[in-house]
This record gives sequence, C-alpha cells and structure tokens, in this order.
Amino acid sequence: MTDSTRIDFLYLSEQDMIRAGVTDMPACIASMEEMFALLYHGDYRMAGPNNDSHGAMVTFPENSPFPTMPKPTADRRMMAMPAYLGGNFGTAGVKWYGSNIANREKGLPRSILMFTLNDADTGAPLAHMSANLLSAYRTGAIPGVGAKYLARRDARVIGLLGPGVMGKTTVAAFLSVCPNVDTVKVKGRGVASLDAFITWLTHTYPQVTTIQIVDTLEEVVRDSDLVAYCSSGETGDAATYPIVKREWVKAGAFLAMPALCALDEGMEQTDVRKVLDNTGLYNAWFEEVPKPAHNTIPIIGVRFMDMLAEGALTADQLEDIGQIIAGEAPGRKNDDEIIIMSVGGMPVEDVAWGTVLYRNALQRNIGVKLNLWETPELA
Repeated sequence: MTDSTRIDFLYLSEQDMIRAGVTDMPACIASMEEMFALLYHGDYRMAGPNNDSHGAMVTFPENSPFPTMPKPTADRRMMAMPAYLGGNFGTAGVKWYGSNIANREKGLPRSILMFTLNDADTGAPLAHMSANLLSAYRTGAIPGVGAKYLARRDARVIGLLGPGVMGKTTVAAFLSVCPNVDTVKVKGRGVASLDAFITWLTHTYPQVTTIQIVDTLEEVVRDSDLVAYCSSGETGDAATYPIVKREWVKAGAFLAMPALCALDEGMEQTDVRKVLDNTGLYNAWFEEVPKPAHNTIPIIGVRFMDMLAEGALTADQLEDIGQIIAGEAPGRKNDDEIIIMSVGGMPVEDVAWGTVLYRNALQRNIGVKLNLWETPELA
C-alpha cells in the first residue's frame, strides 16, 4: 500500500511476451487448469447479466449510407472481452480485437489483439500487452487440458483440420499432455499454410515421425485418437460447417473443437460424451443470438444448446470440464468411450495467462515502464 497517486504500467511487445514465456505451453496448460477450478467454484466474473458473456461485439451492416464504414467481409468484427479472475490471480482485464479475414491479403493476421491487465481493486492499468500469442496459446491450451483428463493415455494419432495458428497451438497442447503421439494428419486449404505447418512441426516436435497431408474430413477423423477442427470460415448456415460423422470416429477418440463444427445424428446420440469448457458461456450465447443459435455461433457447444431447446438433449447429459478437473465428476471412464469437448474461448483465460506473463515480466525486468500520471488532473 502507498499514498502515492503515481500510476505506471508495463508495455509488453510481442517479443517481450515471448521472453516472458507466452509460448511455454506446459505452463499455459497449468494456468488454464487453475483457471477452470476457479470457474467451477464461481470465483470469476465476465460480462453480461449472467456474468458469463464472451464479450461485446461490434458488427457492420451489409448496406451502409456511410462510405467510410467498414464492409462486412468474412469474420469482420471488433470486440471487447472483459473479465475478473480470483484465486491466486486476483486481477481483471480486457482483450480488444479487430478481425477481418481479408487481413491475410495484407500479410497481417486475421485478428489483431491487445490486452490490458488491471488492478482489480482500483482499476488502474498494470500492463498493456500484445495479445496475438497470448490468445493463441491460451486457446490451444484448452484442448490440452481436455486431453489430459479425457484422452486415452496411449493416444498416438492427431487428426487436424486447419494448419494455422490455432491448429499449431492445439497440436502443441496435445503433444504436451500425450507424450506417445508420433503421427499427425492434417488437412489445409493451401500449400503455403501446410508447408509452414510441417516446417514448424518437424523443427519443434521431432518426436512426430509421421506427418500426412490428407484431402478429406473423413481422413482427418478416421483412425485418429485426438481430433481438432481449427479452421476459420463464414457463419450463418450450420449446414456448411465442417462435419464429424459417427462412422468415421474411432472408439476411444477425444475430439476438441475450438472452431466451426457440425455433427451428424450419430455423434449427437447420448452415448457420445459431451463436455463444455464453461456451461454458463453457452447459456449466455444462447440468450444473446437468434435461434437456431448455432447458425450465428459455430462452436459445437452452441449446437448442444439448440439441442436442449429442441428436447433432443437434457441438461444432465452435458458435462463441465471444471467439475472434472475439481474431481467432482469422472474423467475418461474407459478406453472405448467417445468424448467431444467444445472450446468457446473466454476472457478469463486471457486474464489468467496475461497475469502469469505480467508477473514473469516484472521478475525478469522485461518490457517498457510507461507513466499514466503523477497526479490525476481530475481526481
């Protein structure tokens, strides 16, 4: 405690974030596990009336009388994702991002993100940091947490749709918790992205001795122990989302889906275990968008909410990963059960990993200290 009114905060560039450990996947997975336990016990807050909202999004109309207003190209949105997280974190923060799939034509990422970490008591900024890697690694870590509790211990084969950033971090997380993996099958849209993925995988994870480029979704899924769909695409019609068919799925497979996904009737049956990263998040989404909600939000957990509304699923047939991590519900029960986990992405994940990296940066003297004020003019 101090009587000083001076406020300084840390600016962390992308290179600063790397030095602070943003690409340390095992540490990120550990932070996400701790975060999930706090979620399960309720020591968190996000936006919205139920404190579980993904965030607040700005979208753009098809037709506007204003010539300078952005056009609604695929994945065009701007969004703020605020949260508070308790426990050992005890911080708040907000991720702000603009997204436009056309950025790739300019050599830029689809989304450009920044994260501000705040003192949870005063609201003062603690850090303002580059967040593309922060977001990518916390997103990839969630399938890793799921695999730790729900994948077979002898899992060897990953099937991946989408060799981009999300695909890389998801594979990194799977490899962190499933050390027997030696084969990755991957489907992508273009030669350049596939070549970049293979180069990254061979240099970073030499234990992967077999890499197969496949052409169909069936080849991605069939005979795979771990499956992830990580491709971006247009929303609006769930019938166009990449599908998983039951006949393709190996007994004992674990599927983690952080992007567009649809299921056939066989995969929607009750003998396929269905796990959510935070049940409240999907309840919030379902309340916020037109129905069927899955047309607007392509995450498979939102389809589960539509199924609840249709009477095709009951609430007790959905499980929460936080309850499993807390030891109050079972992980994998046997080697044959098929488990699919929905990964929605939550601002509490940014707060958790951002807090760890901020504290690392302080300890390692990384980043640039910036002054907000010595004494505020309007106090």
